Amino acid sequence: MLSFTLLILCAGILHALAVHVQVTWDIGYLNISRDGFSTWQAIGANGKLPIPPIYVTQGDVLELTAINHLDKPVTLHTHGLFQRNSTYYDSAGMVTECGIPPGFQFTYIIETRDQSGTYWIHSHYGTEGIDGLRATLIIRDQDLQLLNEYDENVLLTLEDWGQAPLDSMVDMLKTTLLVNLIPSHPTVLINGINANISQPIRFTPGRRYRLRVVSMSFTYWFKVRLPGHTMQAIEADGINSRSFAADGLDLCPGQRYSVIITAHKSIDYNYALNVTFYSDFIPRVSGLNPRYHKVPIVYRDNAPTKKFPVIEDHEVKWADEYAMESRDEQMLLEPVDQHIVLNVKTLINKVGIPNCAFGDYAYDPVPVPPLLTALTTGDMALSPTVYAPQLNAIILQHNHVVELELRNPDTLMVHSYHCHGHAFQVVESGPVNANSLVPAKRFRGQHPMRRDTITLAANRYVRVRIKADNPGVWYQHCHQEQHNYSGLAFTFIEAPDVMQRTLRIPSEMLELCRILGHPTQGNSAGNIGSDMTGIEPPLKIHGHVDSTKSTL
Repeated sequence: MLSFTLLILCAGILHALAVHVQVTWDIGYLNISRDGFSTWQAIGANGKLPIPPIYVTQGDVLELTAINHLDKPVTLHTHGLFQRNSTYYDSAGMVTECGIPPGFQFTYIIETRDQSGTYWIHSHYGTEGIDGLRATLIIRDQDLQLLNEYDENVLLTLEDWGQAPLDSMVDMLKTTLLVNLIPSHPTVLINGINANISQPIRFTPGRRYRLRVVSMSFTYWFKVRLPGHTMQAIEADGINSRSFAADGLDLCPGQRYSVIITAHKSIDYNYALNVTFYSDFIPRVSGLNPRYHKVPIVYRDNAPTKKFPVIEDHEVKWADEYAMESRDEQMLLEPVDQHIVLNVKTLINKVGIPNCAFGDYAYDPVPVPPLLTALTTGDMALSPTVYAPQLNAIILQHNHVVELELRNPDTLMVHSYHCHGHAFQVVESGPVNANSLVPAKRFRGQHPMRRDTITLAANRYVRVRIKADNPGVWYQHCHQEQHNYSGLAFTFIEAPDVMQRTLRIPSEMLELCRILGHPTQGNSAGNIGSDMTGIEPPLKIHGHVDSTKSTL
C-alpha cells in the first residue's frame, strides 16, 4: 500500500509540474463538401473540417474537452498512445468507456511524458471517425540528438472520403455484403482537401525536412514517393528508428511514418511527391483503384518539374518494418510466456451474410464495458467466464511476454491490424499456405522495430510480441471501419488483478455510463459470475466463406 501511495504522489507531482495544453472540441454535424462535388452531413469540431492538428511537446499534459452536440454518444481515441495507468482514457467505445451522451461534455487527460512522435485522434464510437471526426496529434520530441537531424517539420495527412456518411449504412451491415457498403471509390484528401488540387510544399535548398506522413484512412492504403530524393525513415507509429534509407512508404489504414528528406542545393527544377491510393481487395477500376495524385514540391516558382521514368513497385525500396531497427535498441522480447494464434474467419450470420472475426465469434459490444467488468468482479476477473464470448477476451498475466500470431487464410481479403495500449515488436510474416512460393520475412537486425499498426495480407500471417506491462483493457481490431464494425476484433484483458489495485476510474465516466443506461459493475451482462442472462447469444461460425467467391 505504501509503494502504491508513493507512486500516486510522484505521479501527482509530475502532473502538476507539466505544461497543461487545453483544447476544446465542440463536436457537431456539418453539411459540407470536402471533395468539391458531394455534400453530406459530416462530423466536425468547432464548426470546422478538417479539424486543425494538435501540437504538444513531450511531457505536456493534453486536456482535450469534448462537447457532444451529436444525437448519439461520442468518444475520442488517441491513436497510438499507450495511456499507461489510464486505460479508461483509451476511449474505445463500450470497451473502456460508455461514451459521452448527447448534450454532455467530458475532458480527457492525456499524459505524454513517455511518448513522442506522430499520432492522430479519432472517434471510436460507431462510424464517427470515418465520417469526419479525426485530426492529427504531434508530440514534439525532447531528444536533442534527434532534433539536430532535421531543420523543419512538414505534415502530410492522407484520408479517404466517401460520397455519403457510412453512418447511414450501418444498419445494412447485418444484412449486406461488406463490399457493397464501401463508399464507392472514395475521394483522396491530402492535408484536408481534394488531392486533385493539392497545395504545394515549398523546399529551401539544403534544408532537412522531417516529413510526417499520417494515414487517417479507414479503408484504403497509400503509397508515397518523392522521385529524385532519398527518404531517411526515422519513425514508425510513434517509435523512433535508426535511420533507414528508402525510396517510398506503403501505409495501411492507421499507420504513420516520419522521414527526413534533404532538399537539393539546386533550384533548377521542381519535383512531384507521388501519392498512390489503392486497395487490393476492392475491384480495380482504371482511374479509380488505384488512383494517382501528385503534390508539387516547389524549389522555385515557374521552374519546370523534373521528369523521371516510371518504375514498377517491385523496383522500389520501401520502408520495411522487418528491416528497420528501433532507435532505443530494445532487444527481442524473450522467452515467450504466452503464445496466441488467431485465425481470421468469415462467418455466416443469421441471415446468411458474411461477417469477419478473429476466431469463432464476431465481436459485438455488450452492456458492461469489459474494463468495468475487470475492475468490479474480484478474482473472477482472471476468468474468461465473466466476459461474454463475443468480446473474444484474452487474459494476459502481468509482465508476461506475449507472442501473437494472426493468420489470414483468405486469398483476397487484406486487413490492417491495430493494437491499443502497446507498440508491438514486428517479428515475422509468412505465407499461411505451406506450399506458397512467397518467402517468409523475419526481422533482420538485433533490435526489432515496434509499431502499433500493420498490414495482415491475404494468405499471410504476422507474428508480433509485446510485454504485458501496461495493465488495462485494450481493444485489438482491424482498422478498416467496415471490418471492425462487422466484428473483426478482440480484447486483451491485461493484468486485471493489478488493475484492481492501481486504477481508479474518474467518477464522471461512471456517471456518463449511468446516464446512458449501462451498468457499471458485474460481468458483461451486469450480472454475478458467469450468468449472461440479458445478452443475445454471440454470432458463432456456421461455415467459412471464400472472399474470392463471395466478393466480400
